[in-house]
Amino acid sequence: MSKYSLFSLIRNSFTHHENWPRAWRSPQPRGEYDVVIVGAGGHGLATAYYLAKEHGITNVAVLEKGYLGGGSVGRNTTIVRSNYLLDESSHLYEKSLKLWEGLSQELNFNLMFSQRGVLNLVHALQETRDTARRVNSNHLNGIDAEYLNVEQVKKLVPIMNTSPKARYPVLGASFQQRGGTARHDALAWGFARAADSRGVDIIQNCEVTGIGIEEDHVVGVDTTRGFIKAKKIGVAVAGNTSVLASMAGIRLPIQTHPLQALVSEPIKPVIDTVVMSNAVHAYVSQTDKGELIIGAGIDHYNGYGLRGSYSTIEATMEAVVEMFPIFSRLRLLRHWAGSVDVCPDASPIISKTHVQGLYFNGGWGTGGFKSTPGSGWVYAHTIAHDQPHPLNEPFSIERFSTGYLIDEHGAAAVAH
Repeated sequence: MSKYSLFSLIRNSFTHHENWPRAWRSPQPRGEYDVVIVGAGGHGLATAYYLAKEHGITNVAVLEKGYLGGGSVGRNTTIVRSNYLLDESSHLYEKSLKLWEGLSQELNFNLMFSQRGVLNLVHALQETRDTARRVNSNHLNGIDAEYLNVEQVKKLVPIMNTSPKARYPVLGASFQQRGGTARHDALAWGFARAADSRGVDIIQNCEVTGIGIEEDHVVGVDTTRGFIKAKKIGVAVAGNTSVLASMAGIRLPIQTHPLQALVSEPIKPVIDTVVMSNAVHAYVSQTDKGELIIGAGIDHYNGYGLRGSYSTIEATMEAVVEMFPIFSRLRLLRHWAGSVDVCPDASPIISKTHVQGLYFNGGWGTGGFKSTPGSGWVYAHTIAHDQPHPLNEPFSIERFSTGYLIDEHGAAAVAH
């Protein structure tokens, strides 16, 4: 150890954090705001930031029942991509990805966005045809995508089992190089600090218990810290969207499920891209610390509990070890679950409602994290102008009565 390093270590061992400046204020709620955003997760904070930055609306409060970033934004596997099949989804997620590419600089906060690429494996002939169709669709929408044969997959991920004798043999894959991963809590912190610097009030430990409506127009929200008047209310509470909707007498076509993920003990770098498999329904990437982030599909029962089931963990581990036999002796470091709202067509709701001044953003299923900046950008436009942006116009609540669904179930491989 150099003398400088030793001196730095000794000096910092005697410092304390008491006088560190706060990244954002912790104000008392005011009696009235132009806009109240319910939910201080990624989507809520992004919406508040873009309301201030793009539309000059700064009299905004973001209300959080717990602590900032304590919900789904901190309980996911951090994958970012835009290679969806349907035009409506592709355009929205590509907007988000383009924002991701400059977001660390814009927020002046290191989001650890790593464009290491996302690989969606193919295991069956029908998947081969579907994946080729999706790659062609991506090209038509100006989105980077390529189809890899099994030899190219093996070259990209040498540790993968590509034996034709595997239970689910790898036949190929789609690959989006611009996709990758980011740091989930940094996303929340970056948007929070940036929104706060523009005058937005972020109020934690302030649970919304009711939505005030008079003559089909919102007037404010009941909270555990008193009634707060608001001209407009935007709800962005992943995992609890239908609960908030019921406070306004609205029934949304949403089901809520637990979604699990886990992390292994750290190992040396062995995989430098995100690998996803629909057939065995597992996906894996490696962090800068060497841990493997592993995830699967939703638990198939409805519920708001953040626990999940051991059977899902077991099935996921079987799939991961089949794809990567060298992982078989790794130990589980930690495990968690979040909750996700899922719409019947596996696409989100970003929409006005029949109640004037009330807006909902939810039902993202497992696609919420990657969409955060794009979602906040279009949601802010919708709230500011009381009409959707063309990018989110197809994602209206009305599509469930008109039949113009955006059916992404299985269309873009695993939905994560």
